[in-house]
Amino acid sequence: MSVRRTILILMEATRTPDKWQFGGLVTAADLRKTGVTRKRQAMLLARGELVAVSGGVLAPAAAYRELLAKPTGEALLGAAAALMTSAPGAVASHTTAAGIHRLDVLGRPPQRATITRPPGSGSRSGKAGVLVHSAELPSGHVTQRNGLPVTTIARTVIDMARSSPFRAGVVTADSALRRNRTSKDELRAVLSYCRQWPGAKTAATVVEFADGLAESALESIARVLFRDLGFPPPELQAWIGDGNEEFRVDFRWRKYRTVAEVDGAVKYTELTADPAQRAIGQLRRDQFLRELGYEVVHFTWQDITRDPERVAAAVRLAFRRGSRVAPD
Repeated sequence: MSVRRTILILMEATRTPDKWQFGGLVTAADLRKTGVTRKRQAMLLARGELVAVSGGVLAPAAAYRELLAKPTGEALLGAAAALMTSAPGAVASHTTAAGIHRLDVLGRPPQRATITRPPGSGSRSGKAGVLVHSAELPSGHVTQRNGLPVTTIARTVIDMARSSPFRAGVVTADSALRRNRTSKDELRAVLSYCRQWPGAKTAATVVEFADGLAESALESIARVLFRDLGFPPPELQAWIGDGNEEFRVDFRWRKYRTVAEVDGAVKYTELTADPAQRAIGQLRRDQFLRELGYEVVHFTWQDITRDPERVAAAVRLAFRRGSRVAPD
């Protein structure tokens, strides 16, 4: 029996109103119900006609390759496998949903798929490789991506903000706002529904702090560090010029005539792929800003994440030089 024939038989034999299937994926148990023995499955796997996804879920090789080729294919496959062996009503959520929606996540996403079940729909202990949350899932908080049930972008941002450290929540929230995938009003609406849930207070702080002008995860965590160090909020993506020429900077504290760049990126029209030319352009750009009376400081990912004392000292020194008055 061919894999194609096997899948067609399976889908007809197991089709019921509440039976959920995705992209040709099947469980090993359902295949056995249609007469495809473990030995036959092992042979199909060995021949490469079937692919083991995870948790006893299999996929025809062609369907597997097609799903994996999608921009969020890996997240889709992991979520689909988790949902196929979960209780009805579960959806992909948290970091898995963020991956499906292509939102930024701080750090390396966990290898486990993350799903949310409605309360009372089953044990919170998922199968190996699956992290299970239990929470209400009103219809307005659930959508579909490639046929897969997943929390909406706004709900995903709030879930991430509730369950992650503050700066990780900010990274995801900033990226959703930056890409115009949600709005503060939508985030506040979801938060209002979840206001009594664990982590809601932290999520509320994330929502108010989030800013779609932050252009990268590094800019997001830099903003959090500046806040933690007690610095006043900087302007983001500020343009500075003399009437003839202008440049855009990551952060500006106008009062202290200080500019901060957290990635060394050169934001000028003569951007080039040539590293030497980029370096020359950055030097020219910094000189231009300093001639206008600005102090310019640059920070790397290492500085922001591993050496906050250096960041604090450099910004305070720039503040003093830029304004001759120490910051509050």
